[in-house]
Amino acid sequence: MASLLNCDMGESFGLYKLGDDAALMPLIDVANVACGFHASDFNHMRATVRLAKQHGVAVGAHPSLPDFQGFGRREMAMKREEMANCLIYQIGALKGFLEAEGMTLNHIKPHGSLFGMAGRLDHIAQAVCDAAEIFKVPVFGMLGTLHETVYPARGIAFLAEYYADLEYDDEGRLIITQVHDAVDPALAAARCLRAIREGLTETVGGRDVRVGAETICVHSDTPNAVEIATAVRAAIRSGTA
Repeated sequence: MASLLNCDMGESFGLYKLGDDAALMPLIDVANVACGFHASDFNHMRATVRLAKQHGVAVGAHPSLPDFQGFGRREMAMKREEMANCLIYQIGALKGFLEAEGMTLNHIKPHGSLFGMAGRLDHIAQAVCDAAEIFKVPVFGMLGTLHETVYPARGIAFLAEYYADLEYDDEGRLIITQVHDAVDPALAAARCLRAIREGLTETVGGRDVRVGAETICVHSDTPNAVEIATAVRAAIRSGTA
């Protein structure tokens, strides 16, 4: 069981708190840290980097569309260069905080609707690569999408990701909602093990679709994220659910 457990986190803003990063960080291998465009701010970015360093957790950038109000989960029309510039701006900010703490950027993982757009729109996938080429790090993404074809074709290292707390539609795409519901931790753990062992997951329509699980994601804004991460971590370490 070589899958790494990752979490989208650092998504508080000012006095507004979202997610229990302090409880989640000891459970994960990799943190995808919000870069200020869907959530977070300069203080929370640095605090999250420091927390990751304290627990020996690698840090990647989790940039998004510039959509605070919709938490980056609404689509926006942007051309390739504008999108690349948007990404470079956010990733560069996080990289500065990493360097301040003596850490390096581990990867890039687009957030929310940007992630979905990069999976089906060539110019957005190319923009992600334009940014990744500058920072020279891998990108997390999904099998069966442009992530799987465009990133490697551009020479960008690609890690296939599975989502412990999200549903898949019958085309194998993630169902991205603005607000995440609680998920049964035992069911999430079992689904993750199946994704690792068989490379398959069941959709909302009861179909099996192909997935990759080099890394497994839990979202910090899922209401019972700590319980899910605990169950998934135990399952992928022991090989049982």
